[in-house]
Amino acid sequence: MSEVVTSLQNKIVKLAAALKLKKKRDELGLFTTEGIRLAEEALCSEWRIQYCLYTGEASSALRASNLISLLEAKGCKILEVLPHIYEKISDTDQPQGIMLLIEKHNYKLDELPYKQFPLCAILDGVQDPGNVGTLIRTADATGCDAVLMTKGCADLFSGKTVRSSMGSIFHLPVYTDLTHYDIVSFLNKNQIKLITTSLDSSDVYFEADLTGAAAITFGNEGNGVSAEMLNSSDCRLHIPIIGKAESLNVSAAAAVILYEAVRQRRSFVL
Repeated sequence: MSEVVTSLQNKIVKLAAALKLKKKRDELGLFTTEGIRLAEEALCSEWRIQYCLYTGEASSALRASNLISLLEAKGCKILEVLPHIYEKISDTDQPQGIMLLIEKHNYKLDELPYKQFPLCAILDGVQDPGNVGTLIRTADATGCDAVLMTKGCADLFSGKTVRSSMGSIFHLPVYTDLTHYDIVSFLNKNQIKLITTSLDSSDVYFEADLTGAAAITFGNEGNGVSAEMLNSSDCRLHIPIIGKAESLNVSAAAAVILYEAVRQRRSFVL
């Protein structure tokens, strides 16, 4: 039977509240995720879950009750908290009443598993957490082998990023805080073509060859791909705008181009 926490001064409750801050997430190597769906995705992954905090109301649902039992069987520390306490530690407007505290998984770029024709997505200064999470979800859906994020991107482990990824953060490696030099050197070493998106390019995305080893770069919401990446690219491409919209949201652009890569690579993807 789980412990029932009635005080905001409980050390695990205080820890969960502190993890709303990036500084604390970095310092402690932990982050939180909320909701049944994300908790299930985390449980099915290799990520180490330290704590589960839930409300009595949330645990009354069979799906949540089964999840809590599975977490407990895996050695996760389980704590029931009163509703007003959960509201204090929650990072959402409509709390679902279940939260996990998970150890960060920090991947090293030189440990990326070898694949003959890898497809990677590069996030170059993408600052909106919702865009970062959605891009990771899209990269997962399109079978990307990894996501590479430059310094200056939104925090991978913020609540909004994790929620926007819809659990994809747990299913493919995401490499963070990389310099442009780190990325270009890695791609050159592994003979992976660097493709950048640019409104100034004359090459339309569906005319580009996306069948080989490729890393496709999606840039900052306001300024696009950085000059460093553009100057190092092997190919620049753009999505034509037919109507009067100035441009596409970066996550929408990523979906268009990555699924074009899937179409071209379908002989060995599907």
